[in-house]
Amino acid sequence: MPYFDVHETHTGVVILAGDRAYKAKKPVLTDFLDFRLPQQREHACRREVELNSRLSPDSYLGVAHLTDPLGGPSEPVVVMRRYRDEDRLAHLVTHDTAESVHRVLDAVAAVLARFHERAERGERINAQGEPAAIEWRWRENLSELERYAAESIPGVSADDVAQLQRLVTQFVAGRAGLFARRIRDGRIVDGHGDLLADDIFWVGGSPALLDCLEFDDRLRHVDCIDDAAFLAMDLEFLGRKDFGDYFLQRYTEHAGWAAPPSLSDFYIAYRAAVRAKVDCVRVSQGSPGASDDAARHLGIATRHLQSGTVRLALVGGNPGTGKSTVARGLAESFGAQVISTDDVRRELRDSGTIAGEPGVLNAGLYSPDQVAMVYETALRRARQLLGEGHSVILDGTWRDPRTRDRAHRLAAETHSALVEFVCSATADVA
Repeated sequence: MPYFDVHETHTGVVILAGDRAYKAKKPVLTDFLDFRLPQQREHACRREVELNSRLSPDSYLGVAHLTDPLGGPSEPVVVMRRYRDEDRLAHLVTHDTAESVHRVLDAVAAVLARFHERAERGERINAQGEPAAIEWRWRENLSELERYAAESIPGVSADDVAQLQRLVTQFVAGRAGLFARRIRDGRIVDGHGDLLADDIFWVGGSPALLDCLEFDDRLRHVDCIDDAAFLAMDLEFLGRKDFGDYFLQRYTEHAGWAAPPSLSDFYIAYRAAVRAKVDCVRVSQGSPGASDDAARHLGIATRHLQSGTVRLALVGGNPGTGKSTVARGLAESFGAQVISTDDVRRELRDSGTIAGEPGVLNAGLYSPDQVAMVYETALRRARQLLGEGHSVILDGTWRDPRTRDRAHRLAAETHSALVEFVCSATADVA
């Protein structure tokens, strides 16, 4: 590698010299940081060393000052160990074998899971996991993207941003139970906040995770899966969605818990929107090619919000028409949970809640009152699952239009997309 090299980002300059890297902050003001004053840049440098020492203490060596030989003010810089470009994860995912990359991603997932396990928690941090705080972060990003769309940056349209806003509003509005559970389970932490493949190095058989977010604590106080989703998104942006999926799978296995797929999609979309905004900043600073990156990031955000839409599917039809088979197939295709009225009826009968002879329409176990209790129980369970981010398939006959109306209201109240299927079969098949 060359002895000297210089790299520039939208907020800083990195000077590479020998086995050291020197990071200086640009004196800039953006919608998310203010580095205009020397003391602001000094504070940011010291905070960067302090925070990154949590994950990579051997990589951050301290803060130094570059002196102006003409007598001007000195400039604070972060001093780091220099690593080879070919050891970057971003390089490895496009040049190494899948087996080798899996080994690296598994190690990164283990390091991140251990970091999250011991990360700081508390009421101040939990506040950033509340729906209002999550909406605020989205709103800040989308408002900036709207502004860039108004400035006619290629690849960023007002319609695209409006679609993102609709999908975000729909998800957050119906998921109070999910966000409350994430806080209750201790999943909101003082995390990394900016986990990109360009800032992860494979050094001596171990990963070094660099460059956490230091300029706004609120943006670093995140759900664990949000932190991990940033890297999954970036791997997808690099053309390897399969690596992103593998990383999230290994992260949740190391962490010992799993999040609903809809939440992973939601946060992957959020991180893609964040990067789209950064791309627009780069365009405004004189890098027109970054508009293509913005368009690709917006595409990732849209796809994942659509994929993560919470759905309520009603699969109905007479007995013997194959509705249970259809319900199971749908569940496998989009990761939904099936609630079968037959299963609910058996549970209620075994618990003594309902009773009567089976097999007779409008009598015994199938009397109107007992059928209503079965469907009310199924809808109540569905409400909880939908609120916690799980798509649900309700498998039943759905003969009673009043019961279907209650299911329609449930979908509206939980801001879930409603899909209805009616299964039928000829008499000789059924």
